[in-house]
Amino acid sequence: MASTTHVAIVICQKTSALRIICRRMSSAVHPQTQVDFLNGAPHRKHPGVTNLKTLRLPEQLQRAAQSIVLGAQIKGLSDRAQSLTQYLWSRKRPVEDLNLRKRAKSLEKLVLENAKERREAIDGDYVKMKVLSELKRTTYNWTPVRFDEELGVVYMAARLAGGYTAVRRALNEILVRDPSFAPQSLLDFGSGLGTAVWASHSCWGDTLKEMVCVDSSGPMNVLAERLLKDDDEKAAPHIKQVYFRQFLPVSPKVQFDLVVGAFSLSELASQKERVETLLTLWRKTSSYLVLVENGTKEGHQILMEARDTLLKAQEQTSLDSRTASVFAPCPHEMTCPKLARFPAVPCNFHQHFHPLPLPGSPVRQTETFSYVILSRSDPIEAAAGPRWARLVAPVLRRPRHVHCHTCSPDGQLHHTVVTRKKHGRDVYRCARSSDWGDQLPIIQQEEAGPLSDSE
Repeated sequence: MASTTHVAIVICQKTSALRIICRRMSSAVHPQTQVDFLNGAPHRKHPGVTNLKTLRLPEQLQRAAQSIVLGAQIKGLSDRAQSLTQYLWSRKRPVEDLNLRKRAKSLEKLVLENAKERREAIDGDYVKMKVLSELKRTTYNWTPVRFDEELGVVYMAARLAGGYTAVRRALNEILVRDPSFAPQSLLDFGSGLGTAVWASHSCWGDTLKEMVCVDSSGPMNVLAERLLKDDDEKAAPHIKQVYFRQFLPVSPKVQFDLVVGAFSLSELASQKERVETLLTLWRKTSSYLVLVENGTKEGHQILMEARDTLLKAQEQTSLDSRTASVFAPCPHEMTCPKLARFPAVPCNFHQHFHPLPLPGSPVRQTETFSYVILSRSDPIEAAAGPRWARLVAPVLRRPRHVHCHTCSPDGQLHHTVVTRKKHGRDVYRCARSSDWGDQLPIIQQEEAGPLSDSE
């Protein structure tokens, strides 16, 4: 009996030793070890992790917002807030005049052909009436959103927490990947309720000295200032050196370390106006330009239009000749592979947050948004390392393997099955700890196939 026990112990010891040898051999085969990219960090906090836990509004902001919303005593506030959210989510870009004229000519030709087939005699007024009627029925009727004080409060109940969440998550990309960045000035274009000020202050409150909020809506500027003062006109603002304007600073010499445009490009009336505004914002950017929109097809296409405009413009100025480069989320500067597919799908990301604690509001919600960050410096230099693939879908964790859908530096979408044997222990454990929106440590692209239409 003792002899049998002794044999079992020896077998267990040999098995354990064999496992240790195999692990060491695996580390030797896969040069991408912990020393290469983790820099001593645990796998769950590897350098590619930029996701945040469920976000809450800053305490002072939440308290002031609750005071304003509850004090306004708006009837049917919950229903109105939900309707406004749905309206803003379904909002599309204005139809360009050139496209409208092309559509009108096509409809006119169709009406005339149908009349000819039926051998009907029609006059010009009838054709014009039919064309206008069909255009009105099939064309998106874009109108600017005009905020008064009451609608501003409804917007606060609907979008304050979600808007803060999207901007805070986008700024976290810079905070994590460029820890040396310490902005002293901020320009928030289309500032609304000032969520970018609060989000920026939560990241760089120790260094920010000047914050300029630009919004054409006077009532929204008033509400944003009330939020800073805890809904008390006589109180000092919680965040100092915040200035409100209705127009962008005129002087071309005025630059800001950080420029933010959140949910504002979609509110401009034409592509020409968007391009002119973008070039103005870029001239005023000394380090980073952060653009955020709804995570819809329209929102994503607006951002890709903006991204391509600035990359192609390569505008040289006497003040700052450095050209634009993409910092995030794209790991490349080629055409977005999601737009190149048919049908095109938006590249968006999710972030959980706690909404304003108002009657009938859920405990937790998810903000779906798209964003792009452009930098005046080389993205590899700013991030202090090579570009990694970006996870563009939920990570599917399975026994001993992980399914990762990524947008890679080669400009393609890939579906990679990460295993310990194929990619090494560190990459495998990082993949299991990563989530949608994070960057994934380098994976050899010859091992990853391009994403098929069904995937």
